[in-house]
Amino acid sequence: MTLNKALKLWSSVKNPITKIYEKKLMKDVLSFEIPKHVAIIMDGNRRYARNRGLPPTVGHVFGSRKAEEVLNWCWEIGIKNLTVYAFSTENFKRSEEEKRNIFSLLSKELYRLSKDKRIHERRVKVKIVGKPELLPEYVKKAVREVENATAKYDSFKLNIAVAYGGRQEIIDAIRALLKDVKMKKLSSKNIDLKTIDSYLYGDVEYSRVDLLIRTGGEQRLSNFLTWQTANSVACFLDIYWPEFRKIDLLRAIRLWQIKKGVRD
Repeated sequence: MTLNKALKLWSSVKNPITKIYEKKLMKDVLSFEIPKHVAIIMDGNRRYARNRGLPPTVGHVFGSRKAEEVLNWCWEIGIKNLTVYAFSTENFKRSEEEKRNIFSLLSKELYRLSKDKRIHERRVKVKIVGKPELLPEYVKKAVREVENATAKYDSFKLNIAVAYGGRQEIIDAIRALLKDVKMKKLSSKNIDLKTIDSYLYGDVEYSRVDLLIRTGGEQRLSNFLTWQTANSVACFLDIYWPEFRKIDLLRAIRLWQIKKGVRD
């Protein structure tokens, strides 16, 4: 059995009772307000693979397929903005072999997104947030390809954080802001929260996260969207990213609804 066939079989296995509960939960969640911007730290790919006697690279493949699946769930639920943490600046410390495998997979997925019929039918704007100049040239080429192909879309937003660090984003925003003040494009008297928002890596909707989800069992933000998550609801899950289910997403949204007081 090929890896692709195994991935399809793995993703299709679902208990009938789980399907019934999922459908009921979906109906319940959609009866209330839905978060506009969900951010996800996709943690646990390597541990998922190792626990099954597989090389870590296979875990990243499983993780990539799960991200695609979650994107479809977000469309179905009506979440307009999704930001996923794909590769942090700290991840550059990993082995050269692992980085090559991750970058190779990333470039393939970006090219695939640029040509994906669903992306164009749903008018999904794909943007890489972070410091893409730190990436290999072939990855930067893939970044340009998908961003150019979707630049005019505005129905949904998919932000992929690559070579990203939350504190560095704030530093870069301040540097750009001060440069504009110096050039008299901006008055220091007019600087407010919205001004800072406009200097971040993403679009306006990117500046505020409603719901943050992290898999993998860790309960920390790992320098992800430091500014944007100031008032967000955080949901930490003790499962690896490839194990993340639609039920888990719906439960996280229900938690957000309760915390924000839009439901009991």
